[in-house]
This record gives sequence, C-alpha cells and structure tokens, in this order.
Amino acid sequence: MADATAAIERSRPQGHPVAERPQLLAVGILIWLGSEFMFFSGLFAAFFTIRAAAPVWPPAGTKLDTIQAAVFSVVLLASSPTMQFGVWAQERGDYKKAKAWIVTSFILGAAFLGNQAYEWRTLPFHPSSNAYGSLFFIMTGLHGLHVLLGLVAMIALLGRLSGGKNDPGETAVYQGVSYYWHFVDIMWIGLFSALFLLS
Repeated sequence: MADATAAIERSRPQGHPVAERPQLLAVGILIWLGSEFMFFSGLFAAFFTIRAAAPVWPPAGTKLDTIQAAVFSVVLLASSPTMQFGVWAQERGDYKKAKAWIVTSFILGAAFLGNQAYEWRTLPFHPSSNAYGSLFFIMTGLHGLHVLLGLVAMIALLGRLSGGKNDPGETAVYQGVSYYWHFVDIMWIGLFSALFLLS
C-alpha cells in the first residue's frame, strides 16, 4: 500500500499541488456567476423587447464605430487565453510566468476599458437621447464595471502571488479570478452582437 502511494506521489507533476476535487471558493464563484448571468439575461430581454416594439431600430443619430469596437473586442477576448495560460503556469509552480500572464491580461483588459471610455466621450448620442441610447449606456456601463472589478481582482491576485509559494488557497483564488474573467469576456460577445451587429 505504501509503495502504491509513493508511486502516485512520484507520478504527480512537480510544482504547486492541484486539488483533487473542486475548491469551495471556485464553486461559490460559479454559483455567483450564475446569478450574474441571470442579471445580464434580464438586460438582453429588455433590449430585444424594446427593439421589437420600435418602428425604427436603432433610431437616427446613433451611428457606432463597429470596426473600432470589433478591434477592441478582439483585444478583450485575447485576455481570456492569457489568463488561462497563467492558471496553468501557477499550477505547475511557474510563478514568474503566472505573474506575467496576469500582467498581460490586465493590459488587454485596461486597453478595452480605455477604448470604452473614449467611445462614451465621442458617441453622437447620450443616455437621454432615446431608448437605444439608454440601453447602450446601461449595458456597456455595467459590463465596463465588471471589467474594472476584474482588473482590481488581478491586482489583488498579483499581490497574493508575491507572498510565499506554499499558500494552499492560491490555486483556488487564481482559478476563481479566471472564471470571472472568462465570464466577462463571454458576456461581451453577447453585448457586442446585440449592440453593434444586430442593431
């Protein structure tokens, strides 16, 4: 029995120990993200209900720069694989690469958020202009808030990785932040499609 246990231990990859079962933190985050999904589903339901009732959609004067938005959408979506690369690096115990991938994801997310702020300042309409303007600013604003919270979480994660390398909850925290970030990216696909492509 002891020999079998030793063989299993030798067969495990060297690096940070990986949990055999889902961490409670990760499970809790997934449940919370489920509620966030329902929240965004309500926004989409409101958007398509108002869109169906409008005689003209979008109203005149709501021209958007779809190409620029598409470019920065790719920038944001590129931050999902970089975040996942970081998770895998941390699980292997490669803290240098794990931190580098967080920084990369942060830069990509911050670039997207900066473009959104620029868009808000230069759009030819405002939240009070019409129903489309209200929905656009509410939906992109709430998503932008989620992006900002994700960036703050990345900074906190970098701080945690700067501590000792024997933190038992480190892997679960990294995975939890990655789940949240993947969710933010997936939600943007729906928002971009509704606000820029289907309007």
